[in-house]
Amino acid sequence: MPDAAPLWAAVALPAVLSVAAVVTAGFDAVLTASAERGRAGSTRGTALRALEPLRETLRLLVQQPRRTTVSDRLLGRLGVVLVPVAAVLAGAVLPWGFRAVSDPSVGIVWFNAMEALAWAAVWLAGWGPNSALSLIGGYRFLAQGLAYELPHMFAITTAALGAGSLRVGEVVAAQDGVWFVVWMPAAFVVYLLSALAMAFWGPFAYPLARDTAGGAAAELAGVDRLVLLGGRWLLLVVTAGFSVPLFLGGGHGPLLPGWAWTLLKTAAVLALLVAGRRALPVARMERYMEVAWMVLVPLSLLQALFVAVVVINR
Repeated sequence: MPDAAPLWAAVALPAVLSVAAVVTAGFDAVLTASAERGRAGSTRGTALRALEPLRETLRLLVQQPRRTTVSDRLLGRLGVVLVPVAAVLAGAVLPWGFRAVSDPSVGIVWFNAMEALAWAAVWLAGWGPNSALSLIGGYRFLAQGLAYELPHMFAITTAALGAGSLRVGEVVAAQDGVWFVVWMPAAFVVYLLSALAMAFWGPFAYPLARDTAGGAAAELAGVDRLVLLGGRWLLLVVTAGFSVPLFLGGGHGPLLPGWAWTLLKTAAVLALLVAGRRALPVARMERYMEVAWMVLVPLSLLQALFVAVVVINR
């Protein structure tokens, strides 16, 4: 069972997650440039797009905030700030190698609770400006939230069931021989799909959709917009990273140290999720909710039942 990391790791955690989020955003910008220019396009322009997240950050830092009539600035600002805060707090139980900032006995429950906090935060960010479009974006997140939260929760619980513990470190230790993805493939796929939805990303980006001029972020500008959108990238990084200790063996692997294996596996999952934004079509909300209730929930329950039978008969 891994020990908790020293205090300096807790201080460095937000910086590490932020760097990972910026790098992932740059990778997404490169893919976007490549898709726009085609294979015959200039590689110079594609390379410059990798710096687009940094240029956008500088632009938002000097942009004036936007004010709406009779807005609830306190709740709106609270929702904006809670998105990255929830992502960082969820990352506190994420082990890099075999050590995490904190490894409580209910670490998996903590991670899921912080994701639920981000769920509420997006709604508050949409509610605060007192704008119809931002309110629609916030309520879209609530409307589709339960449909992806339940499969997500069942997938996480399945990994805990396989290890017989809610402690993340013990889940990693249980995969010393065989990774959970080998005998929990359905839970792994469900987790990745719900991770995209949890970060309102790609085909599940309706809370920030263009048809509502940006949804929950429609009235946000300047630092407020930077914090909310940066929090979304942090959520994507953390949810991708948490798939590693849950299903991909954590830091287990030959030759390389544990932290290196964690980094490589997280980068692979992030690349898969970012590429999936273009591979998967945008899902209509009612269609996704139908698939979630009729397919993903029963599938994740059957996977959990299979794991329970295996564990009981060991």
